[in-house]
Amino acid sequence: MVFSSNIFLFVFLPAFLGLYFLSPARWRNAWIVLGSYAFYAWWRLDFLALFVGVTLVNYFVGRRIFAAQAVAAHAAARRWMILGVVADLAVLGYFKYANFGVDSFNLMLTSAGVAPFHLADIVLPIGISFYTFQAVSYVIDVYRRDTPPADNLVDFAAFIALFPQLIAGPVLRYKDLAPQFKHRPLSADLFGEGVARFMQGFIKKVLIADSVAPLVDAGFALEDPTMADAWLTALAYTVQLYFDFSGYTDMAIGLGLMMGFRFIENFRQPYVSQSITEFWRRWHISLSTWLKDYLYISLGGNRRGKVRTYINLLLTMVLGGLWHGANWTFVVWGAWHGAILAVERMFGVNGNPSGFNPLRWAVTFVFVMLGWVAFRAETLGDAGRLYAVMFGGGDIGLSAAYAAAISQFNLALLGLGVAVLLLGGLRDRLAAAGSARPGGHPMVVRWAGALALPVFVAAVLKLSADSYSPFLYFQF
Repeated sequence: MVFSSNIFLFVFLPAFLGLYFLSPARWRNAWIVLGSYAFYAWWRLDFLALFVGVTLVNYFVGRRIFAAQAVAAHAAARRWMILGVVADLAVLGYFKYANFGVDSFNLMLTSAGVAPFHLADIVLPIGISFYTFQAVSYVIDVYRRDTPPADNLVDFAAFIALFPQLIAGPVLRYKDLAPQFKHRPLSADLFGEGVARFMQGFIKKVLIADSVAPLVDAGFALEDPTMADAWLTALAYTVQLYFDFSGYTDMAIGLGLMMGFRFIENFRQPYVSQSITEFWRRWHISLSTWLKDYLYISLGGNRRGKVRTYINLLLTMVLGGLWHGANWTFVVWGAWHGAILAVERMFGVNGNPSGFNPLRWAVTFVFVMLGWVAFRAETLGDAGRLYAVMFGGGDIGLSAAYAAAISQFNLALLGLGVAVLLLGGLRDRLAAAGSARPGGHPMVVRWAGALALPVFVAAVLKLSADSYSPFLYFQF
């Protein structure tokens, strides 16, 4: 079950919210746990035991760290912290990377003339990358004394299981949400804000991202793409991924608002960035800050000299890429971003510019788009084929095969997506320069509000016709 499904919109969500608001305040966290477990079990009931196990282990470890620190047993606290982190990463490593590791090892065996061995196919539990990262951050934060441990198992279980962000984030931290589990306001205004934000995300996902998807799927399926095919495919995926992922985040934030929670913003017009450094301050903000706080800083950050800083940046992004999936394409994508970050750090590139340089923006956008090719490709060979023709390795014009696989509607929605990105970026830059009205132009706001509902209805009708609309980050 995903947000962009009829069963969620018309059955699960109304039932959950109805019972949530009818429940006494002291029972609502428990209802979050039950509702989130039902949401998770809809996919596979057997993995619910793993989910509960991760929750119990980390709750217990957090309590043990606190108890050890209370009696100044710092070595014991450190051992408990390491145990918790290792346990979380072991769960993630087994389910997400065991088959990848075996396949990579088998390539070496077969190249040496040795028969490969087979590991039983392992099904990846949904959301495991997100809830294990949340568990890791909790254990480390308790150890660092950045937050007290959870004193209520139900509250902690609700934090780990919170269904709005369970599948694709944002990556939440207990220290930010702990006060909200104790008390959170519920009001008609907050609920209305949440509904508007949910509709915004739904429109982005179903109307734009899903309409652009055929351009992407057809392009990556071509055996002999042209230069125009490859560049149009890369642009389409750049648009699709943003509207798909940010759409999910908008829906997650909107659902949280309906329940009285305020989650971290996860996107801030990333395609307006003028450097890769700035891009990672605007794209998947919850993950980039997580990687910085718990991986980059733990590796030494920028405290051990310039060369070590560059290595730490590269290693952090490679591991961040691998977090996205067990494939060498993600390693290459992470290395691409890590190398550019290191170069930008070497030359002192400003990661938070106040003005706008069109050339820097264009170069950054192309760098991001080139990275997405590897991110989307199934194999390095598929990525290499597209890269080759993008830079002159084939015919220039649009191929007949690609033209036959797409429609004018797909192209029109791609154009709409690009226009939305450009207008959003312009508004962001004007706001940064102090030229934009706070909250936007009143007439624009009114028209946006008036159009939201009918566009949302149109998106729902499109979803009903298509029947199923999975999120791209569902696989992670």
